[in-house]
Amino acid sequence: MDARTGSMAMARSDGRLRLAQWLAVAVPGALLLGALGSQLIGGLIPCEMCMWQRWPHLVALGFAALSFGASRQARPAVLIAALAIAASGAIGVFHAGVEYGWWQGLTACSTGSLGATGDELLKSILATPLVRCDQVQWSLLGISLAGWNALLSLSFAGVIAWLASTKH
Repeated sequence: MDARTGSMAMARSDGRLRLAQWLAVAVPGALLLGALGSQLIGGLIPCEMCMWQRWPHLVALGFAALSFGASRQARPAVLIAALAIAASGAIGVFHAGVEYGWWQGLTACSTGSLGATGDELLKSILATPLVRCDQVQWSLLGISLAGWNALLSLSFAGVIAWLASTKH
């Protein structure tokens, strides 16, 4: 390999890493914005497992952001971000399976209300809708939000990991 071929391969590798970095920011960012939009604009109330899927995306955003500032650790940071995105996708698979009745889910459900006094807390709990993890609140093409998170997160995690691990 001559110097020109080597520098072209290095530029390709740097370009792939840069694309992986941007995807590691864009994918969890877009999925989190979509989840928040469905909640704040669409009026959907997230269940406990919906919330679980958000945490790994926040971790991924942190590591993706870190990758831009740490040139020597950029590749490992992006790979950790990809793993976090995949973790959210894995939780999404579990959640979608619960929604579709493929396996048993959690027995606990969640609400999002707190009050200052016992009476206010009781009124708040009684007024808050019960959100079950085994009920699909919204779907597109027969796929729930958890299912879409699983498909998108696992697919993009694979692409990001491949881009970040490809050196030449």
